[in-house]
Order: sequence, then structure tokens, then C-alpha cells
Amino acid sequence: MKAGFYGEVVLNNLEPSAENFEAEFIAGLKKDPKILPCKFFYDENGSRLFDQICELDEYYLTRTETKILRDNIGEIASWCGRECILVELGSGQSSKTRLLLDQLESPVAYVPIDISRPHLIRAAEALNGDYYPLEILPICADYNCPLSLPAPERNPKRKVVFFPGSTIGNFEPLEAVEFLKRIGTWCVAGDGLLIGVDLQKHRQILDGAYNDSRGVTAAFNLNLLRRANRELGANFVLDQFRHRAFYDEGKGRIEMRLISESEQNVFVGKEKIGFRKGEFITTEYSYKYTIEGFSDLARAAGWQSERVWSDENRLFSVHYFSRKPEELYG
Repeated sequence: MKAGFYGEVVLNNLEPSAENFEAEFIAGLKKDPKILPCKFFYDENGSRLFDQICELDEYYLTRTETKILRDNIGEIASWCGRECILVELGSGQSSKTRLLLDQLESPVAYVPIDISRPHLIRAAEALNGDYYPLEILPICADYNCPLSLPAPERNPKRKVVFFPGSTIGNFEPLEAVEFLKRIGTWCVAGDGLLIGVDLQKHRQILDGAYNDSRGVTAAFNLNLLRRANRELGANFVLDQFRHRAFYDEGKGRIEMRLISESEQNVFVGKEKIGFRKGEFITTEYSYKYTIEGFSDLARAAGWQSERVWSDENRLFSVHYFSRKPEELYG
């Protein structure tokens, strides 16, 4: 596609309000044990730090998924079909999307959805220049909340939801089923889901990926408290918390935590939150699946497995599912 502009990028702005952030943040800290939604990582600085994580040697996920996509992109594009609309969840820089857009036949539109508004706008404007005459329809939103997709000017022959990066692992399994059902409400029978899923593997590989030697993941985790200080008027002392991630083999998930180094009280707005020494905030789960296990989970949500691609070391997988007719799962 030649360079140019389809027109000015129009942002569909459903960005969560500061009031929602404060209410959810405080509610999470009042739970026992304390837990915060990982979606709050992604302010502008958090998104920048995550981009740095993706380039780390220890963080195999992005590198491996990208190689799977690159090595199989012709076949993947053929599954997506011609004249599709591509909807990406958690689009970030849309770097993996470019691999797809370069191969798709006459795509109708691209709908990137991301919670980080500055990141989203920069990526959408860059794509708008590079993929003329593709229609770019960005949505700034929390994709965990109900939303409607914008209608493109041309009618697509198929909708394909693209969810790379193993972000589905941030949901607990039953939540993941409900989330995949919700995505299905955007679709009709025959529409597609292209999704990255991290696979179960040796603990040592996982430990390195989530506790990197340069401390970028620690900075990313602690940035959550820095954001609360800046946006909510909280008074977290960052050096009184430390990052730790570990693999719970029984549950098949990484648990990422911020651990209090002392007994302390923290104010968030007018709320006083007490911490015992050693008490932690869980900031992220990242479930690891077998290929068969994830296929079963998606099937329960109304998706039929069509094709799976993996790397030679079986570290990561990319799945293509098609939406089943409602009478087969409803």
C-alpha cells in the first residue's frame, strides 16, 4: 500500500475516568489479600516501560510470538480472509499488526483498542500514513467494559479479532471464558479470533522473564504506585515496596507482587490503607496453558479451533478460532 492519509484519525474516546481509577484502586487495596487490576499499569510511562520489557533478552514472549507470526504470516492472513476488518485488543504500538496488514488482501478497516490514549494516537496516526487507503478507527477504552465497535465505510466480509501478547493469561480461567464470550458478541458465525497464548514451561525461564536482571519489570510494577501518587494524591514511598514475581506451578500462573518492606500506612485520597511488613499487593496474574487446555477453554466460550502455530521449543502459541453458530453453544 502506498503512503498517504485516508483522512484525519478520529478517536473514539471511552477512556476510563479518574473517578473510576480511584474507586477501583481503593477497592482493590481494601481486599484481603490486596489485589489491583493490571489494566492500571498502562499510563503513558507504564506503556513505555512495557515496550522496553518486550525488548529484553529474558522476555521471550514478544520475540517468540513475533517470529511465529512472521514465519507463518501468509497462512495466517489466508485464514483471516480478504476484505476483513481487523480489531486489535491492547494494540500498543501495533507493531505485530503491521506483519498482518502487509499480507492481508484488501482489508476494510483496522480498529485498534487500547487504554493508553497517547500510545494509541501515535500508533494510529503512523498507520494512517503508512497504510492508505485503509480506514483506521481507534478506540481509547478499557476493553473489559462493554463497548460498541465503529462501523467502517465499506462492509467487511469477515471480522477478525486480534489479541496478541498472551494478555488472555491475565484473566483467571473462568473470567477468560466470559471475556471470550463477550468478544463473541461482536461477531457472527464464521468471524475469527487470532490470539497469542503463552505455554507452560520450565520455571527458570518464567522466573527470568518476569524478574529481569535490568530491573525493567520491577520499574514497570512500581510505576503503578507512582501513578497513584500522581493521579490520586496517594503517598506511596516507592522504596518501601519491592517487586517480586513467582510461578505457582499448581495453578499454572505467574503471580506478580509488590511487597511492603515495613509496617506502614498509605493514604489514597482520604482513605488510609494499612500494610504489614511483608504484606503484598498482587498486581498481575499470567496464566500459562497447554495448547489443548486453551482450545477447550475457547470452545466453552463458543469458538472453534481451526489452526495453531507454535515455535520449535513450544514456548508460545498463536491460535486461530472461528465463531461457532449460536445454536451450537448458546
